[in-house]
Amino acid sequence: MRRTADPPPEITAANLPTPELAERSTDPAVLRQVRGFAEAQATAARVELRRLLDLAPLPGPDRVRAFESAHARLVKWRYETALRTPGRLGRGLPHDPERFRVRLADDSPNCDRLGYLGRLRDGSTWNGEARLYTGGADTPAHRVMLRYGRRALARFEQTGTPGDELRNLVVLSDGRVVVGNSLVRGDRARRVGRELAERVARRRGVAPQMELGGEPLYAVTAPTASRSVLFAEAMRELGHARPGDVAPWQRARYLLYQAPLTKKGSDAVTRTFLVAVGAFLLGTTPTLERDTDLRCMVDGQEGATTMPGDPSVEVALGTG
Repeated sequence: MRRTADPPPEITAANLPTPELAERSTDPAVLRQVRGFAEAQATAARVELRRLLDLAPLPGPDRVRAFESAHARLVKWRYETALRTPGRLGRGLPHDPERFRVRLADDSPNCDRLGYLGRLRDGSTWNGEARLYTGGADTPAHRVMLRYGRRALARFEQTGTPGDELRNLVVLSDGRVVVGNSLVRGDRARRVGRELAERVARRRGVAPQMELGGEPLYAVTAPTASRSVLFAEAMRELGHARPGDVAPWQRARYLLYQAPLTKKGSDAVTRTFLVAVGAFLLGTTPTLERDTDLRCMVDGQEGATTMPGDPSVEVALGTG
């Protein structure tokens, strides 16, 4: 952490590079608009950093509460931002700001399809026979989901998982093991897709054009009880971290991505929170990878706790 006389770490949009998953167009003007959201995130992160520096909570319960409050404010900020957003880019379900404050529950987990998603191609059209969007032009969003589909399937092989569900187990600092998110394939994935389509149809009163064809593969959020434990542990790690120690921040990052709170917006909230809190704790502003959320959903704890752009990562790895 910085000394009192030091200037606060600078937070800019460069610390919050736009996720490839948000880049669903080939139009440079549209992509510039999408990337502009990083400025809003940087502004929100600067506000939270200033509050933390003014409050200067001591390590322990006071700091945990301060971080919890900062996170709650950012959830509210993301919802209010969604209210001002006219719509979403690309194909998919219509923009619904309320989803940015609806809490996840065990009967309605988030199920994110990995691999081929034709709706992420620019100009694709619905193919009812294939139950997929086909055609159109390639986009960064389409490419990154193909890449993580391959990585998810590779993890089934690497872990020797014989069935259609791979549970990511999360080991906490005290040795407890908590069930994290799941990767599902095959018949289990087809069932998840049908259940997801049925939920959307009940909510909207009309059958959605959801991609259920091909070879589905999903990342499914952790159970509610697990997410509560993981979120609390992330706040404990951050609240008790030593100044300048990047390892608790790295562990908390993985935990937070395993513990989303709302149906929509958790990635932006988590990214903004991690940059603000990282600047406060480390005295330097971390820069998040564009695919941080996908790494944490797919690569498992061992593969996603440290990332290439982390500050002083050599210290965290014990090689410095």
